[in-house]
Amino acid sequence: MAGSSKKVIYAALIGNGLIAITKFIASVLTGSSAMMSEGIHSSVDTGNQLMLLLGLKKAKKPADKHFPFGHGKEIYFWSFIVAIMIFAVGAGISIYEGIHNLMDPHPVQNPMINYIVLGIAMIFEGFALYFAWGEFDKARGERGYYEAVRKEKNPTLFVVLFEDSAAMLGLIVAFIGIALGQYTGLHIFDGIASIIIGIILGITAAWLAYETKGLLIGESADPKIVTGITNLANDYQFISDVNEVLTMHMGPNYILLNLSVNFKDKMDISNVEEHITTMTSQIKKEYPLVKRVFVEAENK
Repeated sequence: MAGSSKKVIYAALIGNGLIAITKFIASVLTGSSAMMSEGIHSSVDTGNQLMLLLGLKKAKKPADKHFPFGHGKEIYFWSFIVAIMIFAVGAGISIYEGIHNLMDPHPVQNPMINYIVLGIAMIFEGFALYFAWGEFDKARGERGYYEAVRKEKNPTLFVVLFEDSAAMLGLIVAFIGIALGQYTGLHIFDGIASIIIGIILGITAAWLAYETKGLLIGESADPKIVTGITNLANDYQFISDVNEVLTMHMGPNYILLNLSVNFKDKMDISNVEEHITTMTSQIKKEYPLVKRVFVEAENK
């Protein structure tokens, strides 16, 4: 999973970096606000990919006395920062640039340069989007797309997918805005396109922030895993009732489990440790994402 995440990020990083440079050159040559917004958009995306790579690297740090459950949530933190960056930098500057253009509209020079750059960008972005979609499709399994986003515990997959989707939509808007300005003679369309691109980025950022917030705070494991662990524990003869199965994702591949059970009253206390060890081993074997198990005796 981590390998797939890195492939998606590297593909987006290379594409966005090259596209950003090309867009900025085109914006300087033509004076297009929409193209400037697109350059900012690609630059923000490039920075975002670097932050995601940083998050993946930090998440691999081993557990220590200050972080006994490891640093897996680093990737959740940096994914949340990405959402903030898209909103504050990408959306904010694009909307500002668009409003500034509306207040002082000016014709776009050499629009053909913009069309060529946007066409090339669409090709690169299309490849990146196709790659990101393919990896996300593999990860979602039999789940629906909406359910997969809501329940996916590796945010890098859907963060890059959302970024690439917003980028492709932004390119289409920029293309339409520049074309309308050229053929109608109304220069305000360039500014309007820039504002729409900012709104697209703002919506994308809000959705990403919403999805990563739950992971950052501490989402439970997939309900199927929780149900499976409950049934597994109930099958053991030394347990009379399973009170609670509390889980938390400490990272995409790390589940912390707290199992509250009621032991049978007449069981041999000397065998409790052996029974718990056997059950814990089976849980970890059947659910490899479960790394730590705590069993709590509670009579309810």
